[in-house]
Amino acid sequence: MYIIKVKGKAKIPDYIQLRDEKFVLIAYFRADRPLKDLHRYGLEGKEVELAALIEGLEFGKLQQLVLE
Repeated sequence: MYIIKVKGKAKIPDYIQLRDEKFVLIAYFRADRPLKDLHRYGLEGKEVELAALIEGLEFGKLQQLVLE
């Protein structure tokens, strides 16, 4: 799975995209909202780790999502 942080403009907020191994979009959510429904993507119980990762992400840089 891959993650990318997309910079919003004007009234459009910043977003996070989760993509699978073939880069197909599987999740799209606001970066400033609490993380919920992560069980849909197999990330239940990883909210704290994912929030910390999102905070440190650079805009527009696709990287592999690795959570321990």
